[in-house]
Amino acid sequence: MSGAAGFGGGRLVRAGPLRVGPLGGELTSSLIGRVAGRYGMERGEVLAQWSLTGSPARHPGGGGVRADAEVVLNGAGRRVLAELCGVDSRVLARALPAYMVDGPAEDAVARGRWRAAQTVAGQAVFGCRSCAARRTGQAVSSVVYRPRWRRVCVRHGKWLLDADADPAWEHLELGGVSEVVPAQYRWAGVRRRAVRAGRDPDVVFDMAHAVVCRPAARPASPGSGR
Repeated sequence: MSGAAGFGGGRLVRAGPLRVGPLGGELTSSLIGRVAGRYGMERGEVLAQWSLTGSPARHPGGGGVRADAEVVLNGAGRRVLAELCGVDSRVLARALPAYMVDGPAEDAVARGRWRAAQTVAGQAVFGCRSCAARRTGQAVSSVVYRPRWRRVCVRHGKWLLDADADPAWEHLELGGVSEVVPAQYRWAGVRRRAVRAGRDPDVVFDMAHAVVCRPAARPASPGSGR
């Protein structure tokens, strides 16, 4: 590994012997945040390694940066991240859905663009800290891409919450609603049948979600007896 990881306009971070492996489906910005933690630095200091355009999405009312604010890197920027992580770029490409969004174009300057995760690779949720501890040895916060029908961490019995909000918790415990786990398994079969029938599984799930969830919130119609 070379002595310097790269430079995009901020203070140069010296790449050390630390290895920070990606989590499957993780946001690039989430990995950068974990890199900062391992180096004992503020997230902004590590982000200064890239020349960034745009602004990260923030919570309304002057709130902080949303957890699902994503960073899309160019070729030079990806090399910087790979060196800081101490991980081969091919490993990052397999794990991070947004890693190759900008393609293989070459640029001498490490650059990045702020994007909303939803516009890059889909919905984002807070990752399971227990899974992160199992993978990295540390129960750290992370953000991963995950569709609605894969919100359950089956291993640890947790419902992973959306990262576009500002919740007090990152997950809900499912100990009292154990039927949710087999329901997630059954959805895989529904998805396959939808594809065979020429239907978009996303649309099918949204319709099912509306049928189950919206009547409870909808005011009772006159004469319904409710």
